Amino acid sequence: MSSKKRSSGSKKNTRYKTRPPQALGVRPAKSLGQNFLIDEDIIEAIVEGSGVTEDSLVIEIGPGTGALTLPLAERAGHLVAVELDERMLEGLRVKTFSLGNVEIIHDDILKVDIAGVISRELEEYGLRDVRIVGNLPYYITTPIIMKLLEAETGATSITVMMQKEVGDRIAAKPGTKLAGAITYSVHYYAEVSEITDVSRDCFYPVPKVDSVVLRLDLLPERPVEVQDEKLFFRCIKAGFSQRRKTLLNSLTGLGDFDKNTIAAALDNAGIEHERRAESLSLEEFALLADSLGGITCLNESN
Repeated sequence: MSSKKRSSGSKKNTRYKTRPPQALGVRPAKSLGQNFLIDEDIIEAIVEGSGVTEDSLVIEIGPGTGALTLPLAERAGHLVAVELDERMLEGLRVKTFSLGNVEIIHDDILKVDIAGVISRELEEYGLRDVRIVGNLPYYITTPIIMKLLEAETGATSITVMMQKEVGDRIAAKPGTKLAGAITYSVHYYAEVSEITDVSRDCFYPVPKVDSVVLRLDLLPERPVEVQDEKLFFRCIKAGFSQRRKTLLNSLTGLGDFDKNTIAAALDNAGIEHERRAESLSLEEFALLADSLGGITCLNESN
């Protein structure tokens, strides 16, 4: 790794709201959900909020035209950019060549062995901190986030831009009206904070919705203990699959348990049958999953 001190950067006064397609070098692909970030104030906010330093290995998801890649690489010890669109690769290589600390992987982030990449890069460059950063395609935001959380990468944080509606649900507190299945899943792995709202006018082409940048700080320990993580997440998913229904009815979506078993599990967990999924805390979902698992084990032993 270069011993060069990475610049901490400074906020730019120039604010870019629109650019012609030729300035971006390539036409955005609708099939890949591409909307290029062109507002330098937002770019600076993301870089600052990500916490990247010269001790950081950065994994950037979907670098596109390199708007985030360049300022991130200036600060990072090493940066690995994962880009699916082959048309972007040559431009990225040209823009980052002089930096000397950028590696570009042409692949789909959902297919990449992200933990393996991180392990290899940490060993090669002797870095101690892992930061994941990206502007996520709206249509696959949840699968990407869950892959990153479940991959046991050892990352300190994940800083990602997403559709504001999705981001607000992720950032919601479990047990509140805005909470959804993704809320509980993310909060099981990470502490969530908002870096900045992002107007749709900060992109080319202009999308139909606004965005938000969230930072997920990975927890050193899970906030609740569960005996069976798969059953725990299945309970959450089933509870929210029909969120207007009571838990007694929505949990029948699990398929493995009849209503009498579900009722008994709710009773054992001290949860009223008429409650809805959005009213439960993480702790209550853990109790429910453990109760269902315990009843299953008891029945199998008899």
